Parts: sequence; C-alpha cells; structure tokens
Amino acid sequence: MGSKGRAATLAEPEIAEPETDEPETGPQRRCLVTREQGEREAMLRFVVSPEGRVVFDVTATLPGRGLWLSARRDVLDQAIRRGAFARGAKAPVVAPPSLVDEVAAALTRRLTDLLGLARRGGAAISGFEKAREWLQIGGAGLVVQAADGSPEERARFLGGRDIPVVAVLSAAALGRIFGRDHTVHVVISPGRLAAMIEIAARRLAGCCG
Repeated sequence: MGSKGRAATLAEPEIAEPETDEPETGPQRRCLVTREQGEREAMLRFVVSPEGRVVFDVTATLPGRGLWLSARRDVLDQAIRRGAFARGAKAPVVAPPSLVDEVAAALTRRLTDLLGLARRGGAAISGFEKAREWLQIGGAGLVVQAADGSPEERARFLGGRDIPVVAVLSAAALGRIFGRDHTVHVVISPGRLAAMIEIAARRLAGCCG
C-alpha cells in the first residue's frame, strides 16, 4: 500500500455537529463520534453534571440528556480529544483527564456486580469440572473465562461448543467473586442475567482493548 493509502487508513473520522436533538426513546442510539447507530445497552452513555463535568452513566439511568458513544477505546479517546461532548451538549463542558480510567473502573464494577449477583442467585457456577458438567447438560447461556487463562485449557473446556464466550477479567479477579484464589471457567445459566453479563463484558473489552 502506498503512502496515500496509508494516510487514508489512519485518518480519523470527522466529528459532525449533531443534526437534531434526538429523543432518548427506542432501542437505538447514535454515537457522537462515528454517527453510527447501535443498541443502547451496548453503548456508553454520558451526562453533563450541573457543574459542567462529563460523567459516565454506567447503568444509563442518570437524569439529563444522554451523550452516547460506541463502546470502543479509540472512539472515547477521540471524543475527549476533539470536543465531541461539548458539541453534543451544545455547551461548554469539561471532560476530565481521568475519564477513560473512570469508564474502565465503572465497567469493571458493573461486570463484577453482575457476576456476584449471578453467583448469589445460583445462576453461575465456577470450577472446571462443575462448570463443564453444566455445559454438557445444556445449562449454559454464557461462558465467562479468565483473560489470562491458558488458551489450550479454555478451548478444551468449551469442547467446540457453539456458545457465547467472554474473557475480560483475570483469573484472580474472577476468583475474588467466587471465593477462590483464582477461577478460569464460569458458566452462567440462560436468561436475562446472562445477556446482561455478556453486554457488560463486551463493553469493558471494547473500552480497555
């Protein structure tokens, strides 16, 4: 590829002015940076505090007009660097230098809380043998594996099964949730909670990848 082609590949998308004040209704939201629409559960919502500070709304429940981004680190970086929040809010706002870290921390807490809820409610089981038994009898809606687990062991656990898998937390972090020194394999029962955990994990992976 020539230099002209490389330049086109590396160019960042222009951040356009919002065309309208889109209502926060329906399942779709538009990213401030890419202007692409996506499912609201899979995106990142921000609001502006009374002090004019950009705040990450991890559960998308805070009052105020939402400013939405795709759950990608490069998109978040561009929004901060190029003033997308101010354009979206149509007002001067402050995006703190710590915003990326705040987003990552909030997404990690969200995922940890959901996994803890699944454990306490009996909708999650950990450990290679016990979790694989659930997997074998078809009681799995989602598999959560340690990001730093052995790729060979993770593949052996799945056994070629076609099932959603996420791997974003470390074995130590999963272990703390399940009362162990470390945990590599967790199976979540099918249902709404499994879907919420998958979304939370994919948002975290997108922002921290």
